[in-house]
Amino acid sequence: MRVKLLVPIFFLVAAAFAQSPQKHPFTFEDMMKLKRLDEPVPSPDGKWVVFSATEVDLEANTKISHLWIVPASGPAAAGKRLNETPNHEERPRFSPDGKRLIWTSKATDPTQIWMCDFDSGSGALVGKPHQVTDISTGADGAIWSPDGKNIVFGSAVYPDCKDDACNKQRDDELKKSKVKAKIFTKLFYRHWNAFTEFKRSHLFVIGADSVVAAAVSAAEPNKQAPAAAGASTTPRDLTPGDHDVPPFHLGGQDMYAISPDGQELAYTSNIDEIEATSTNNEIFVVPIVAAAVSGGSPPTAKKISTSPGADTTPLYSPDGKYLAWRSQARAGFEADKWRLFVQDRQSGKTRDLTEKFDRSVGSFTWADIALRNVQGKIDVIYFTAEDRGISPIYALSTDGRGPTAYVPKPGGRPEANPPLHADDLSFVNSTIFFTNMSITSPAEIRSTWIPDQLGSFIQEEPKQVTHMNDALLSQIEMQPLESFTFKGANDEEVQGFMVKPPGFDPNKKYPLKFLIHGGPQGAWGNEWTYRWNAELFAANGYVVVMINFHGSTGYGQKFTDSISGDWGGKPYIDLMKGLDYVEKTYPFIDKNRQAALGASYGGYMANWLLGHTDRFKCIVSHDGMFNSESAYGTTEELWFNEWEFKGPPWKNRELYRKWSPHLFADKFKTPTLVIHGQNDYRLDVSEGFQLFTTLQRLKIPSKMLYFPDEGHWVLKPQNSRLWYKTVNDWVDQWCGPSRTGP
Repeated sequence: MRVKLLVPIFFLVAAAFAQSPQKHPFTFEDMMKLKRLDEPVPSPDGKWVVFSATEVDLEANTKISHLWIVPASGPAAAGKRLNETPNHEERPRFSPDGKRLIWTSKATDPTQIWMCDFDSGSGALVGKPHQVTDISTGADGAIWSPDGKNIVFGSAVYPDCKDDACNKQRDDELKKSKVKAKIFTKLFYRHWNAFTEFKRSHLFVIGADSVVAAAVSAAEPNKQAPAAAGASTTPRDLTPGDHDVPPFHLGGQDMYAISPDGQELAYTSNIDEIEATSTNNEIFVVPIVAAAVSGGSPPTAKKISTSPGADTTPLYSPDGKYLAWRSQARAGFEADKWRLFVQDRQSGKTRDLTEKFDRSVGSFTWADIALRNVQGKIDVIYFTAEDRGISPIYALSTDGRGPTAYVPKPGGRPEANPPLHADDLSFVNSTIFFTNMSITSPAEIRSTWIPDQLGSFIQEEPKQVTHMNDALLSQIEMQPLESFTFKGANDEEVQGFMVKPPGFDPNKKYPLKFLIHGGPQGAWGNEWTYRWNAELFAANGYVVVMINFHGSTGYGQKFTDSISGDWGGKPYIDLMKGLDYVEKTYPFIDKNRQAALGASYGGYMANWLLGHTDRFKCIVSHDGMFNSESAYGTTEELWFNEWEFKGPPWKNRELYRKWSPHLFADKFKTPTLVIHGQNDYRLDVSEGFQLFTTLQRLKIPSKMLYFPDEGHWVLKPQNSRLWYKTVNDWVDQWCGPSRTGP
């Protein structure tokens, strides 16, 4: 009887799934359900790709990351959880032989490094994971030495403490103290969204084999192996002193690496006396083996970079012959062109491989095989570089050939092989793995095979390795990114982008959201973001327009340089001319219902628009500079203001005042939403308060959204929901699709 009932039910279910579901406009709740992938970590044999992916629990207001694994080749397959624990886990790294995996885990507080055996045949962990580190200040950023003997990791410590007991005592005293006051004796006492607490990030080394041996010997039935103890497993500080190693950075490629023979560590640090005015990160090398032995003297580091600008992200060639890193030529300018330097480790000779390449190098990786050309075998580097709204993969060789851009397989279909916005490159077993995103999809992992003979460098269409968000995205209607160009300031070509709303009808009129990017040396493009998502802004019936004005990246260094000292000049002209162009070119845009929205420099420009045009029905200003002189005194990265305004205010007050929005308040008319976070130390919350106070005194319709627990970015899930709702409600109030009156 049961069998007979199952047959019609089966066909009903099958028929239901056969019908394509009705797509719906993108919602904030949809966005929070998407899994956020980190960089690909291929196994040494090239059979598997491990990665961490963050999931959001909106109601719990939390984010948690887990480890996932997928086959590197073969048909598309859904990923599976690698370690079924409730703990936050991220940053997996394979041992050189592929038999072990380490990762950062929040199974304890603070975070520590954990390890487990790995079976490449089944793609599964073997045995019980055990804790590798037990340092009171926590551990993160672990990497293996290529010989498999050591693990290097980072931890923030008190620079005058000689051991972990001292660090723990200092932390305990600080936690128990009823006095929360701080005494500062130099700048950079706070940065980005936190106070320094007088600690420094250092790199430590620990012996991998001794850790495993200690864990195994200590293991007992029904008892988890404790962290390794004893002299041979005590972490050793490779970078002692009152400097951060590595310096603060907002993600991206590691700023340290170990030589293939396991003997040397290359790392990034800034040793300038006044860090608040310096971008001069340098590359250092230090012996690693002696420090791994208990009782050894602190190793002596050697500086090998010479550029007055920033040098960072060192990476050894597979044979150890070369060390490559990214370098900037000009001191104090964080948006200078990133060049790719390669040093011959035997001769010490350093060369710029991108001298004739007018784009900035992003993430890069060495090919793990030497490629052949007519002269013989040569070493090749693959890298990404931003270019006109995308980020292709390029290749160049140590003999000076290239850079050559990614070339798709002849005959490849454009819709199956869209322009890449690639990042997080990794090269294993003649295959390059990378993350790729677009305006309609967050990052997924792709790969492409590299021929061993130089031709087009890359000839195959990239294959999508992960499909973590396909099911959800298949239910959502999104419009693709459209590009246009026009003549901007100085009659030079400027690029803009447009996203249309779902269900777009060219015969209808649509209100406009005019987004202004930050930086100011930033850019819009075919990429995904969770904070200023163009598809989400378009979803409730708006056309979204974004202009890459003078100062934007991806158009050559001269174009990027042109904004410095001219904040309200050429960029403002570009924005107004871009708006003129879309109004004239696209009849479906309603000229009477337009809103301008921006954050950071985009917030500054929103404030500038307030005093220079009344074309917009409303404005949204998030974390924007309002008073350029007060902003100098309350920020932390002084090199930024001193470069952009050609010195401190007391030396160049005229330029600060020329481009300060607060001096044009007598012309303010437009209803404005002000947003700012208390923990924003790039642009202090006082800038937002000054703007809101001014608007209120002028009796201009205005509202302020204040976050006591956010910094320059709004990151907490429920805060983000409130942010999108408040912003969209404000724009709807003044120019929504249903609004007919003034």
